[in-house]
Amino acid sequence: MREPVDLRRQRILAAVQSRGSARVRDLAEELQVSVVTVRRDVEELTREGRLRRGHGVVRSTVPVQEAPAETAAAPDDDRVAVVVPVRHSYLNEALHGARTVLEGAGLRIALHLAPQAAGTERPLVERALADGAHGLLIAPRWRGRAEEEADHEWLAATGVPTVLMERRPWRGSALHALDSVCSDHWYGAHLAVEHLVGLGHRRMVFATRHDSPTARSLRAAFAEIAGAHPLVEQWAWALVAPEAGSDGPYTADETAELPALMRKVGATAVVLHGDVDALMIVQRLAEESVRVPQDCSVVAYDDVVAGLGSPPLTAVAPPKAEVGRTAAELLLRRLAEAPGARPGRRIELLPRLMVRGSTDRLAE
Repeated sequence: MREPVDLRRQRILAAVQSRGSARVRDLAEELQVSVVTVRRDVEELTREGRLRRGHGVVRSTVPVQEAPAETAAAPDDDRVAVVVPVRHSYLNEALHGARTVLEGAGLRIALHLAPQAAGTERPLVERALADGAHGLLIAPRWRGRAEEEADHEWLAATGVPTVLMERRPWRGSALHALDSVCSDHWYGAHLAVEHLVGLGHRRMVFATRHDSPTARSLRAAFAEIAGAHPLVEQWAWALVAPEAGSDGPYTADETAELPALMRKVGATAVVLHGDVDALMIVQRLAEESVRVPQDCSVVAYDDVVAGLGSPPLTAVAPPKAEVGRTAAELLLRRLAEAPGARPGRRIELLPRLMVRGSTDRLAE
C-alpha cells in the first residue's frame, strides 16, 4: 500500500527546510519513490508557497538562517529520532500516534526511512545520534531471524533511551531488557480462531507472511491455538504468497496454492495476513467460484484496508496508533529519568476483532 500523499509531502517539506535546499533526485532516493512523483509533490508545495523550485533543486521559502527564534534556540536534547521502514502502511498509523505525543511535548522529530534491504537501520541511527538525537523510537524491518540477530548488539548499545515499536526481541537476547511496545498478536490470533469456531467452522487454513517478526509470531500463535483447540478438527499453515517468506525451506503444503490447500484440508474458513494479500486471495477464490462468505469465511489480519474489500473483510485490528502513542510516552518518561532509574518495560496492547461481511455461520 502506498504512503499517503500528505505524509510524503510533509517529509519532503521537512527535509528541504532542515537543509535549506535539496536535489529532487536525492529526495526521490530517500523516499524510495520516482523522480516524477517528487516533482509532482514539489509543484504542489510550490503552488502553496511552501517551496521554491530551481533546475533539479528545491529550496525552502524559510532559509535555515532565518528560522524562527524559538526553533533556533531550542536545546539539542529536544530532538528524537524515529526510524521506520519505507513503504510500510501498517507502521504509518504507529508513526502518526507517536508524532502526536512527541510534538505535543514540544520535541522535534527526525524521521528516518529505512530502505528495503538488510542492515539499513544502523547507519540511519548512527547519523541521527551524530546529529544530536537524544532518544530513539525504532521499528526495524527484520525480515528474518539472522537480520534481527545482527542488530542486537549495536541496538542495545545506542547510549540513548531507545524504545522498540511493534517489535519483541526473543528471550535472553541482547535486546531482552530494551523497552518495547507491541501488539499482543497471540491474542489477535485467538480472536480470529474463536470467532470462526463460534460460527461453526472446524477446518481452517492459516496463510501468513513470514518475512517479519509479526508474521512469524502469528504463525507460531495459530499453530499453538489451533493445535490445542478441542473444536478445530483439521488445520494447515501456508505462505500467503510465494514472495512472503524468507526463512525457508518450506514444505509442499506450505507453498501450495491456497485454493488447492483448502480443498485438501476441507477448509471452510481462512485467516490471512495481511490485508492486501487477503483482498487478492478473495479475488482469486471468486475466480474459482468460491463465494465469500457463503462457501468460505475469511478473516484478514492488520485491518489497514480490509474494510474496503468487496465484501468488506472481517479483520483483526492491532492497536497500531496506540502502539505509537504508548511507545512515545514511554520514551518521554525515559528522557526525563536518570539512566537505569527504572527497569525495562515490555508493554503489550490487545488487538480487536472488526466483524464485517466476509464471515458467516457455516451452513449445515
